[in-house]
Amino acid sequence: MITLSGIIGSGKTSLTTLLSEKLGTKAFFEPVDDNPVLPLFYKGNEIAAEKRANGDKEATNPYAYLLQTFFLNRRFAMIKKAMADDNNVLDRSIYEDEIFMRMNTDMGNATRVEYDIYKSLLENMLEELPYAAHKKAPDLMVMIDVSYDTMIKRIKKRGREYEQLENDPSLVEYYHTLLKYYDVWKTEYDASPLLIIDGNKYDFMTNEADRQTVLKMIYDELLKLGSIDDNKHAELMVDLNA
Repeated sequence: MITLSGIIGSGKTSLTTLLSEKLGTKAFFEPVDDNPVLPLFYKGNEIAAEKRANGDKEATNPYAYLLQTFFLNRRFAMIKKAMADDNNVLDRSIYEDEIFMRMNTDMGNATRVEYDIYKSLLENMLEELPYAAHKKAPDLMVMIDVSYDTMIKRIKKRGREYEQLENDPSLVEYYHTLLKYYDVWKTEYDASPLLIIDGNKYDFMTNEADRQTVLKMIYDELLKLGSIDDNKHAELMVDLNA
């Protein structure tokens, strides 16, 4: 099983789709369009930032804990399904979920009590995962590492209104802060092997040569880890160069 990670707009969904097609397997996608809490969360961030700017230093986002609990529950269910069979690809996983709750707590959007409860729930889920999914961890985590400018360009391109800077200026600080937390996360992640793709250098969504380069990097890593054998690697390379 391959899991994808990366900041908003990094291209996780596109690479998940591409990998699942090339490997002939199932893709599991992060719940966004059917998430009733996400638009409320972005509005809550805006309201909390405005209150703090007006002197209410204790103002929090009332939807931060609700959103992260929603995501945690969905990601736990999703990774159990993805791990039940071989060769599946997962668009963002439970392993990076804590980034968002930790950041929202540090930014004042969630309380320390909410964070402690969330962390306890996450730890319990991770302890149960090998029993529920019959697999200890992913075979490979692929992180798409992008800069702020690249992220903003891709966010504008996909056009979700609640993600746009012109609709919520407080997102500038939020996105910059999130990038810093991802920089820390990629140095701390140890649940499985980690392959970092330079999403600024390789535009695998629109450039065919970059797409082939990124896929080859992943195939080579899977071969090195023993997740695929020489025959499968050769087969994938023939398809890649066809």
